[in-house]
Amino acid sequence: MKGAEIGLGFQSDKHPADYARLASKAEGYGFDVLSVFGDLMYQPPVFPLLEMARATRRVRIGAACWNPYSMHPYEIAGQVAALDLASSGRAYLGLARGSWLGDVGITQHRPLAHLRDAAGLIRTLLSGSPDGYQGEVFQLAPGTRLAYPPHRPQVPLLIGTWGAQTAALAGRIAQEIKIGGTANPAMVEVMRGRISPGVSRSDGADRPVREPGIVVGAVTVVDEDGALARSRARTEVAMYLAVVAELDPTVDVPTDLLARVKDLLAKGRAADAGALIPDELLDLFAFSGTPEQVAVQAQRLIDAGVSRVEFGTPHGLSDDLGVDLLGTRVLPLLDV
Repeated sequence: MKGAEIGLGFQSDKHPADYARLASKAEGYGFDVLSVFGDLMYQPPVFPLLEMARATRRVRIGAACWNPYSMHPYEIAGQVAALDLASSGRAYLGLARGSWLGDVGITQHRPLAHLRDAAGLIRTLLSGSPDGYQGEVFQLAPGTRLAYPPHRPQVPLLIGTWGAQTAALAGRIAQEIKIGGTANPAMVEVMRGRISPGVSRSDGADRPVREPGIVVGAVTVVDEDGALARSRARTEVAMYLAVVAELDPTVDVPTDLLARVKDLLAKGRAADAGALIPDELLDLFAFSGTPEQVAVQAQRLIDAGVSRVEFGTPHGLSDDLGVDLLGTRVLPLLDV
């Protein structure tokens, strides 16, 4: 039995044929899970996920993540039900509060209640229960049901977060918790401690009381030219560093460095912002370099006890080359 899954995370910025081709390749190489991000202003994740479902037979697939602030949970329930049907029961449900929503005028008050109620309402609809759901934020009137039978009455839940309170919530109701934007093994033990208070209080998760698996994912750029790959990774990770660097309690990012990165990003100078990121910091927030370098980074996380490593977009200097190198050169080096 595998000790950890290895997955790929895709940005939703491609042509339909690209999703099908890359998903088919990934499954052939032996990856376990394919995720599509739900980032602001990109294609809705259900579109690429349905293309991936059509092109695959084995891998688990899901959005990382859907957002209950920008989409009502009844709509999320319908989309995950459609994905589960299209994939013959291989879907997972990813939920997170998300980032950058202020740019479209969405405030994110009461995040715990939003996530808890979204999960509860979706679970109620998929189960076919006639009891309804009465939450603090979302409600479902008794007798309100889906007008079609879902493929499965339960779909595994993943919650994306860095925060302690949301991690404890995941300990109660989720099968997985994802820390997005990190490749730092030290965060695994931190997150395990944050999950722990909720694990013994599992309340309606439809699973045995146990710790949810910890998923770690980050920007990935692999290439035979390791220096070129790391240069590209710096540019890609700069945007995420501005969001997540202050969330990692094990890393001391100089305040002036972060301020300069944010200033350059605001001016549209992502490459210049990335060039400021030193090697030791890059390795905590991205997988990058030669196949051997990327494998070493991933193995550290596996050894730290993650349930899944997720290699995020752009994967390589081109989509196909990155997936090919991860599948043929990195996967065989991992002891899972």
